[in-house]
Amino acid sequence: MKQSTYTFHYIENCEMCGADTSDNPVLGSRLNQSQGLSPKSKTGISVTILKCKNCKLIYSQPLPIPETIQDHYNTPPELYWGQEYFTVNDHYFSEEIKIVKSLLSFTPGMTSLDIGAGLGKCMRVMEKAGFDPFGFEPSIHFYDRAISKMGIPKDKLQLGMIENVTYPKNKFDFITYGAVFEHLYHPSESLEKSLEWLKPRGIIHIEVPSSKYLIARLINFYYKIRGTNYVTNISPMHMPYHLYEFDLKSFEKLGEKLNFKIEKYQYYVCEIPFIPKILKPLFRYFMHLTNTGMQLTVYLRKQ
Repeated sequence: MKQSTYTFHYIENCEMCGADTSDNPVLGSRLNQSQGLSPKSKTGISVTILKCKNCKLIYSQPLPIPETIQDHYNTPPELYWGQEYFTVNDHYFSEEIKIVKSLLSFTPGMTSLDIGAGLGKCMRVMEKAGFDPFGFEPSIHFYDRAISKMGIPKDKLQLGMIENVTYPKNKFDFITYGAVFEHLYHPSESLEKSLEWLKPRGIIHIEVPSSKYLIARLINFYYKIRGTNYVTNISPMHMPYHLYEFDLKSFEKLGEKLNFKIEKYQYYVCEIPFIPKILKPLFRYFMHLTNTGMQLTVYLRKQ
C-alpha cells in the first residue's frame, strides 16, 4: 500500500462538546504504524493524543486528513478478511435489530439507512427483518462487491461520503453507523446531517471505541514504565484508522446541542488481547462490572 499524503488540521474546539481544546491534557504520542511492545525502536511520524476535559473524547492534535479517502479505504475487502467475510450468519446484527424494533414500536416497511454500508450485510439482514433498507459506502471496492457479490440493488446503495450524499429530510425511521463513527473527521457535523434525514422520534444506532477501555490504559501504563511517552489510543494514520475514542458524556454533551436523547447505551468487553488465557474470565467480569470494555454502543432518539 502506498504511503498517504496528509494535511494536518488543528482542532480548536472539541468535535463532540465544542469546548476549547487549548488546555486539554496530553496523553502521549501515537506513531503512524503499529507500535508493538517497543515503540522507541521504531521510526515514523507521530501526532499528540489528547483527552477533552469536558466530555472525555480522545483525539489527535493535529488531525491527519489524507489527500483522498481512498488512500485509507481503497483495499479490496478480500484482503481484509478473505472469502468467508462474504457470508451472512443468522446472528449478524440480530441483537441490535431486536433493540431497535422495541424502541421504534416496529411496523413492517419502516425505512433504514446504513452509513458506511460496507458489503451491504447489514442491509441484507435489515430487509429480512422487515425494514426497507438503504445505504451508502465511501470505498469503491466495497461498493462494487456489495452490488456484484451481495446482490444489493444499485438504487438502494450510493457511493460516497456523508459529506456529499443526500437524502430527503425525515425519510428514515432508523439509521445505523455501525463501526463507522470513529472514522469520521467531523463526527458532530455528520450526526447533525443524519438527524435531518431521520424522522422525528426515529432512532440512530452508533458503535464506537470507548475511551474508558481498560486494556488501552494498561498498555499505556506499560509504555510509561518503559520510559516512553507513547500511547495506544486511536490510530489516525494506520489501520484501522480510528480517529476518536468516545465516552458516554461525549454523546450527552452533543445531545444538548443537537436535540437528541440517549435512549439506551451498552458497553461491550469484546476482545481481551495481551492477557493470559487463564486470567481472561476475571478481566471479562471486571470490565463488564466497571463498563471498561472496548466498545460503547448508543441508541439516540431524535426529539
